Order: sequence, then C-alpha cells, then structure tokens
Amino acid sequence: MERISLGLAVIPALLLTVGSLIVTDTPNSLIARGKMEEGKAILKKIRGVDNVEPEFLEIVEASRAAKEVKHPFRNLLKRRNRPQLVIAICMQIFQQLTGINAIMFYAPVLFKTLGFKSDASLYSSAITGAVNVLSTVVSIYFVDRAGRRMLLLEAGVQMFLSQIVITVVLGIKLKDDVNNLGHGLGILVLVFVCSFVASFAWSWGPLGWLIPSEIFALDARSAGQSVAVFFNMLFTFIIAQAFLSMLCHMQFAIFLFFAIWVFVMTLFTLFLIPETKGIPIEEMTERVWKKHWFWKRYMDEVEDNPKAQANA
Repeated sequence: MERISLGLAVIPALLLTVGSLIVTDTPNSLIARGKMEEGKAILKKIRGVDNVEPEFLEIVEASRAAKEVKHPFRNLLKRRNRPQLVIAICMQIFQQLTGINAIMFYAPVLFKTLGFKSDASLYSSAITGAVNVLSTVVSIYFVDRAGRRMLLLEAGVQMFLSQIVITVVLGIKLKDDVNNLGHGLGILVLVFVCSFVASFAWSWGPLGWLIPSEIFALDARSAGQSVAVFFNMLFTFIIAQAFLSMLCHMQFAIFLFFAIWVFVMTLFTLFLIPETKGIPIEEMTERVWKKHWFWKRYMDEVEDNPKAQANA
C-alpha cells in the first residue's frame, strides 16, 4: 500500500508538467517583458471583447512605473502598501493555522490513533486526499461567480463546525482512555474530516495564494509575493514540526485549537478582507482600498513626485 501511495504522486506531477506547457502568461507579465501585442491578445481573450484599449494602456503605464522602482522591498513598507502586506501575511499564517497540512501530513498516523487499522488508516488518508483534489475544482468554478469573500466565509463556518463536531465526538468517546472509536463513530469522524478538507480546498487553499497575487500594486507585487511565500513556508514548517507533539499532549483538543483559529480568521475575513472579484490590479487602490471602511485610512498618503517614485 505504501508503494502505491508513493507511486500515485506521479499523477499530479505529470499534470503539473503538462499544465506548465499549455498555460499562458498574464497580460501584465507579457507587457512587462515588452511583448505588447501578445499581452493585448491575451487580454482580449480573458475579457472576451475586442475593445480593451483603456485597460491595456493602464497596464502599460503601471508596468512602466513598476520598472522605475529600484527598491521594491522599501516600497512595500510604505503606508499605502500596509493593508496588502498585512492581509497577505495573515492569509499565509491563517492558511496553516487551519491545521490542513498537519492533518494531511499525518493522516495515516491520525486515523490509526483514532482506532483505524493500518490499511484502513491509509485508505482514509487517500480518501481525504481525493476530496482535497476534487474540492479544489469547486473553487475554480465559483471563485469568479460567488466571489472570494463568500467562499472564505462559507468555508470558515463549515471548517469550524466540522472541527467542533470532531472534538465533541472524540471528547465523549475517548474521555475514558478508550482508543478505539468503533466503526460507526470512526466513519463519522472521517466524514467530518473530509468536510473540513473539502471546505479548505475550495477556500483558504487556493485563495490563500490568489488574493495576495491580486491585491499588491505592481510596484510592490514581486516583493509582496516573496514575503507571502516566506511566511507560508515558515508556518508550514512550524505546524508540521509541532503537530505530533501537540496531538500527544492535547489529544482530541487539537481540533478545538484549530477551530478557534478558524473562528478568528473568519472574523478577519468578515471585517478586513475586501472583495477583489473582477477588479484589475491597476484599479485596486481606487475601487477597493480607498472605499474600505478600515483600510482607507492608509490611502491618504501624499503621492511622491515622479523622481521620488523612480528612486523608491
């Protein structure tokens, strides 16, 4: 079974390889590299209309301004970029504090601890992995229909309830140090673990990367993405290293720990993450940040003169 589970990793690797051959560059990337006509053609394809001249010119101007920035990390710390930086960092940290990677990394150990036999625990982890992959497709369909915030909020409620149910079931069953859940309760726990994984896969999983890529201004985008990736890798490492020790000491309460963080990040989404659906990067400041009830106070920075912008 171990060989099969390892061999199955070839499938997503092949999909990534094939996908990398057919995926197209974004209009912003093409224009930044001087491929104007290709950038305009891709923009027309994305928008589904031929008249993209106003947006095309905005991208060209934004790309020109971004090239003049000599110190992107210094620019990232400017007041007007703080909302984007805070959201990007928090989303990466929260993504790991859902507990998803800990559960996916240690699914066989977790299910075996809950009373599943060796083969059953491997099958259960394979099921959760399949749910993770299939549920990601849901986000592809709904992300531009329901919106980013709606997916995050719905998933926050679903993840929270799933982890609370798991905590209650395990707490009631294991309070007398009984290590075997029984078939019925074991299946119930598996169902709610899958519910948790599914809700993560169509929300914080993909959107934890999508939203940070949308919100940064072009002159701070590369630096902002670098910082976001750093915090994601850092907290992936921290949670992965700490999970087994936490599981041994906290037992079923480990799910309550993650549920509390899911509650916190859902409130963060509700009050501080704006909707970015259908808004070009070049218009993000005017249409999103300057209209947000909290973040608009960071947009009152006096614009630097062109020479200062170029030396930023």
